[in-house]
Amino acid sequence: MKKYLMFFFLIFGVLIYFYFEKQNQKSKTISSEDEKYSSNIIKDVNYTSKDVNGNTYIIDASEGEIDLSNNSVIFLKNVKAIIKLENKDNITITSKYGKYNIDNFDTIFSKDVTVIYLDNKIDSEYMDFSLKRNSMIISKNVVYTNTENMLKADVVEMNIKTKDTKIFMHNSKKQINIKNLN
Repeated sequence: MKKYLMFFFLIFGVLIYFYFEKQNQKSKTISSEDEKYSSNIIKDVNYTSKDVNGNTYIIDASEGEIDLSNNSVIFLKNVKAIIKLENKDNITITSKYGKYNIDNFDTIFSKDVTVIYLDNKIDSEYMDFSLKRNSMIISKNVVYTNTENMLKADVVEMNIKTKDTKIFMHNSKKQINIKNLN
């Protein structure tokens, strides 16, 4: 009888051990799944905003990641932006990467940046866009083309409101390279 009682407690102890071990494994699985959902990566990002002047700013990206040190900043991948200027033509901007501030709509575009406005196309590696400053500062390997000309420069600065444009080189000894396409 003593043997049967010890055997019973041994089996009972083993069953309790496996029961709690199984519960512990379920808990670990749930924790792992919860960690997936606490990610700060967003797929198929879309922001639309309108400023006080009536300009609309639409930005789309395949992926966005919220900056953990400043949750107003989102790092973007495969970016396309459309700026619909009040009573004017649209500006389209594409790039591989972007940094978008949701508070003031300022955006930095980088890597394979292309700006299209009317018959003008500007390719570069970097662009700082600000609705607050009403400016686009395009730099790094800038190639500006339209139906008549192609030019290469270090920087193109454009006032979005007035369309006033400055094109220049960082080194005053270098000149802007302009080629007539006709």
